[in-house]
Amino acid sequence: MSIITLNILLISIVAGIVGSILGLGGGTIITPALTLLFGIDIRYAIGASIISVIATSSGAAVAYVRDELTNIRVAMFLEIATTVGAITGAFLGGIIKADYLYIIFGIFLLYSALAMLKKGKSELPQNVIEHPLAEKLKLNGEYYDDVLNKTIKYKVSNVPSGFSVMYGAGIMSGLLGIGSGSFKVMAMDLFMKLPMKVSSATSNFMMGVTAAASAGVFFLRGDIDPKIAGPVALGVLAGATFGTRVMKRMKNKTIRKIFIPFLIYIALQMMYKGVISL
Repeated sequence: MSIITLNILLISIVAGIVGSILGLGGGTIITPALTLLFGIDIRYAIGASIISVIATSSGAAVAYVRDELTNIRVAMFLEIATTVGAITGAFLGGIIKADYLYIIFGIFLLYSALAMLKKGKSELPQNVIEHPLAEKLKLNGEYYDDVLNKTIKYKVSNVPSGFSVMYGAGIMSGLLGIGSGSFKVMAMDLFMKLPMKVSSATSNFMMGVTAAASAGVFFLRGDIDPKIAGPVALGVLAGATFGTRVMKRMKNKTIRKIFIPFLIYIALQMMYKGVISL
């Protein structure tokens, strides 16, 4: 195993841990890491990150479903919008210049960081008004919170708004080669008023389906290099498996404090690289 392959594997493990905790998908770290640290063409980096997203979802989904953190009904309902959006975004990615992809990716990460910042310090959503569709589709749920040591029952709000945002999340996934998890978490957390842990777990569950919908397009275009995607998939899967155990024992406020500055830094780096390449 070469030094570069080993480094990619190690970074992928970190990406898997972060992705499974935040529900962001390993691609949020994989794409900028491969391009900025190893000088890999962004199209191959995006192809590898698509694979990493599927691996993150596979590693995290099992644990979160077992612990009943994942709202499967919400996931299946919203997956309709994200899958169609992912296919749309994958085709758009083939006609947009790579330089613009850097800028778009950076703006997306910056938006994700600001969205997390706006969630404030509250541990659970307050004053949630249940949407009629949530009751009709049986989207409400409950889970046991290891930090609070009690069962949390929650209601789902603004179902149409969440569905619309999910289509946009799907486009971002196909266009940028990521699970667009922060977009999905934002939709469920800010619009649909789900608890942060449920939003993260449900996002992880959905990411694999969304990424798989666009992975075929990237493969046919020749954007997936097995020498890069292989170690990325193995590392992310291992990291995601470990990350699920960590997330259940962390507070939402702690997660935001650690990762918001990191996301802002990467966003600015990507936008700078895109601008100077134009």
